[in-house]
Amino acid sequence: MAKPASPRSRQRRRMENFRKVHSEEAPVGSGDEGGGPGSGPFADLAPGAVHMRVKEGSKIRNLLAFATASMAQPATRTIVFSGCGRATTKTVTCAEILKRRLAGLHQVTRLRYRSVREVWQSLPPEPTPGQKPGEPAASLSVLKNVPSLAILLSKDSLDPRQPGYQPPIPHPGPSSQPAASTSKRSLGEPAAGEGSAKRSQPEPGAAEEDQTA
Repeated sequence: MAKPASPRSRQRRRMENFRKVHSEEAPVGSGDEGGGPGSGPFADLAPGAVHMRVKEGSKIRNLLAFATASMAQPATRTIVFSGCGRATTKTVTCAEILKRRLAGLHQVTRLRYRSVREVWQSLPPEPTPGQKPGEPAASLSVLKNVPSLAILLSKDSLDPRQPGYQPPIPHPGPSSQPAASTSKRSLGEPAAGEGSAKRSQPEPGAAEEDQTA
């Protein structure tokens, strides 16, 4: 006896006859992200903060070019990367790359859920010979809750006691390179210039052959 189909499989079977037309973020209230840079999970940002909205189709190269140029200006102290759904991975990537390009950035991460409205349209049936155009395609609106990520990077110091805080990434100093060369010599590898100096010395029997000649 065949098992009854689960509600999820029945819904997937019904959606096979639909295609997604577009998706958009549902309207939010005053406490959610959706306005200028002073809105969202960081409501106390300065007016000059830069807000980067990362989408699924955004190019990381273009986002970082604008973000780097903006943060290079002395007047810009804060930048926020935000994305939801499948764009959360790109949001994290942009923030991590910018932290390595610009040293000394303090970070605060906020994770929450957002409402996204998807509009689906029914697929037209395959035409048959002599069939007249039917009614327009039916549309379906689906409201989904997806994870949303917002990452704040600031040149100024932030409160380390707030949730999601990360200190600046420590950068290695100039003394790291000599230590690496010392470790190589301890393993028996010749340092730079030692091998060439040894090769330039003549072999013991070469001088005697020249004198007898």
